[in-house]
Amino acid sequence: MTLQELVHQAASLYSDKIAVCFDECNNQPPVYYTYKTVINAASELSNFLLLHCDFQGIRAIGLYCHPGINLPSWILGILQVPAAYAPIDPDSPPALSIHFMKKCNLKYILVEKQQINKFKSSYETLLNYDTFTVEHNDIVLFRLHWKNVEVSLMLNERKEKYEKEKMTNSTSSENSNEEKSEEHMDARLKHCLAYVLHTSGTTGKPKIVRVPHACIVPNIQHFRVLFEITQDDVLFLASPLTFDPSVVEIFVALSSGASLLIVPTSVKVIPSKLAAVLFSHHRVTVLQATPTLLRRFGSQLIKSTVLSTSTSLRVLALGGEAFPSLTVLKSWRGVGNKTQIFNIYGITEVSSWATFYRIPEKTLNSTLKCELPVQLGFPLLGTVVEVRDTDGFAIQEGDGQVFLGGRNRVCFLDDEVTVPLGTMRATGDFVTVKDGEIFFLGRKDSQIKRHGKRLNIELVQQVAEGLQEVESCAVTWYNQEKLILFMVSKNDLVKDYIFEELQKHLPSHAIPDELVLIDSLPFTSHGKIDVSELNKIYLNYINLKSECKLNGKEELWEKLQHLWKSILSLSEDPLRIPDESLFLNSGGDSLKSIRLLNEIEKLVGTSVPGLLEIILNSSILEIYNHIVQTVFPDEDLTFSKNYATKRKFSDINQETSGKSLHQNSVMPLNCDKKINAFIALSRGGQILSVNTTRPLTKLGHCPSACSSDLISQTNTQNVESLNPPALSGKSKDPSCVAEFFSEEGTPVIEAEKMELCVRWMSDTGKCVDASPLVVIPAVDKSSATVYIGSHSHRMMAVDLYSGKVKWEQILGDRVESSACVSKCGNFIVVGCYNGLVYVLKSSSGEKYWTFTTEDAVKSSATMDPTTGLLYIGSHDQHAYALDIYVRIHLISLIP
Repeated sequence: MTLQELVHQAASLYSDKIAVCFDECNNQPPVYYTYKTVINAASELSNFLLLHCDFQGIRAIGLYCHPGINLPSWILGILQVPAAYAPIDPDSPPALSIHFMKKCNLKYILVEKQQINKFKSSYETLLNYDTFTVEHNDIVLFRLHWKNVEVSLMLNERKEKYEKEKMTNSTSSENSNEEKSEEHMDARLKHCLAYVLHTSGTTGKPKIVRVPHACIVPNIQHFRVLFEITQDDVLFLASPLTFDPSVVEIFVALSSGASLLIVPTSVKVIPSKLAAVLFSHHRVTVLQATPTLLRRFGSQLIKSTVLSTSTSLRVLALGGEAFPSLTVLKSWRGVGNKTQIFNIYGITEVSSWATFYRIPEKTLNSTLKCELPVQLGFPLLGTVVEVRDTDGFAIQEGDGQVFLGGRNRVCFLDDEVTVPLGTMRATGDFVTVKDGEIFFLGRKDSQIKRHGKRLNIELVQQVAEGLQEVESCAVTWYNQEKLILFMVSKNDLVKDYIFEELQKHLPSHAIPDELVLIDSLPFTSHGKIDVSELNKIYLNYINLKSECKLNGKEELWEKLQHLWKSILSLSEDPLRIPDESLFLNSGGDSLKSIRLLNEIEKLVGTSVPGLLEIILNSSILEIYNHIVQTVFPDEDLTFSKNYATKRKFSDINQETSGKSLHQNSVMPLNCDKKINAFIALSRGGQILSVNTTRPLTKLGHCPSACSSDLISQTNTQNVESLNPPALSGKSKDPSCVAEFFSEEGTPVIEAEKMELCVRWMSDTGKCVDASPLVVIPAVDKSSATVYIGSHSHRMMAVDLYSGKVKWEQILGDRVESSACVSKCGNFIVVGCYNGLVYVLKSSSGEKYWTFTTEDAVKSSATMDPTTGLLYIGSHDQHAYALDIYVRIHLISLIP
């Protein structure tokens, strides 16, 4: 049985019934297709593909489109060829799609007509598709010819690998071919594959997954029975095509005579609009979604609409992430709600779902607070579930990793062409088995060791989400060193209150290092928490905090006392902490002391050597004096503490809350004392030293190793242009010896066997014709930044040492211009194909000013170190002198 055969059976019974509804939600009537229309359109496409496609090896056709009324017909048309469909998301990064297409060796791609220009611009540098294009209604068939030999080499390796396997197997017995057909599944068989996807890649490189009909059809058949689907049901296509639950949504609907509702992706990100479309306009009865997608509605909208008393929703199936706690789930349900709620679990490598568990009505209606997690439940049709310990043995009780499979529930991963029937796949998910019931503990990568103790970060999220004041939240292990809690609150909350509540429910080693309040949780196209976007939010949060400078020692004393009280959960009265107070004697411990250390260093914007030992062994006054020695080294330690304690904290907060977070954003040129000290390396090997006392001679391997050597002993003026160090040496085959000389002529570096190696790479999405700009602050050399633009319209700031993206700004067009730094160091200037010169804040990428020319700006700006003026040329045949501080252009020169 195949997916298309399931649909044909339903179409023969319900040919005139509505099969698909597409609502653009733009005040226009929705578009409807009957089962008869869907089947006819699919058959036309199948005939078209058979006429123009010549398949060899694995049969797959790419599908590059957005959700629309024709989507089910296009999928069925490909399946009927027969061939597998391989969805390509037009909004996905081109680099990821290129990797997917190469690994799949896609020879043909169907492209939606409305997406033709986007497809061409995204892949023009890597693909040659001019030799073959054919139109069919609203879709165009492209035949791909790869420019490089990478795909051919990959296929040859794959072919050689399996030819060897074939030879080995042929000698095993006389009837080897017959045995192999019985014991293996072969992806090259004509009717084998249904679709091809890739994993999300959140825990490593994305894997290609080829899914046979025999693997996914049991899912469809079981869910039809489990959800009691009838021709009166309306199912919503919540998942994108690149996420395998979409297959369940489409084919459970179309194999049952039910209707499938499709809306544009843009509507899915507007919770109030989506709720109205689903439950008021179209009365959706079955919804399969990730918990994150459901949370985006917000608890109030979930209770009043999604899970209300009068809701149309009959079945809610949540999967793809850890299931919400029962406490949270019950808080979402309106009084009298009868919706059946399921916990479903699975992995793409054994597509799509593996287990199910229906939450008993008695449990949902219970008024008792329940902290127990929801079990994974029972295997779906044809699925085998095993829990194995660290030695690989199946267990019936205790903790272990889940393995999934079944005789026909197997998929082909990456270069696999044949797979033994019954293959079991490791999931990376850890569970505990109690009395035969399986409970989810977390992903392998969510198990961390913190302060010497093992911690599941999903536990922190569940506890935080269980707080009455929390709307939704997410927890990340930032850079594997900081536990960050991102929270959407129901009302204006004070962070100290949340920390106090968390300390009541979590052990010390589980208390987050930082709490970041956000308006809404970011999520991926698959409806899961977008961890990479959360990391960007936190990085921006750090940058903003670092710009909040202390106004003096008095403010330091006040804020130190506030941190002391906050971390130790002390009341604000008495207002003043006694000078002789010791942290450990006041209720602190080693974990709280680390949190105090982190908060202090964030407050002062720099690391304070030896501070942890001082916190553990000294009084608050001694801690304060130690910090002052680092932050205000040229000032007297003493100050009037009476001044600090006479004012109430409310006054302090009122005074500091009005200060700008961007105190260094704009600076007149005559304020030399405000100019940041830095060294910039730009196009053509140009080196610029601004307000430093020593010029650059070499870059070390890491900030910790090279900071003392980064600046030489030569004095410079306020701004000075420097020539790069001379390079000389004699070639020695096979090695090379090179020496760098200082201006005095003495060698400072000698390297045997000098060679280059890749330390990190950063994907900009398209070609990079600009040269990088490297800016190294003289104060904190570890924060050196690389600024680079790309033809993908992106301008990026990347950490020189780690390769982590600090910020990314999308400009109006391609960027070929190399970046230039302003005299103050606070701005980056770059030209763009759209005729604009962009002035961006170097710390955040925020647009400070744009200057408009009459044509593309491909040249690179240069800065006059004396006046601070920026000079740049445009294809409008003018050169401009710009004063970015007063935001005007002074001169337009015509060559």
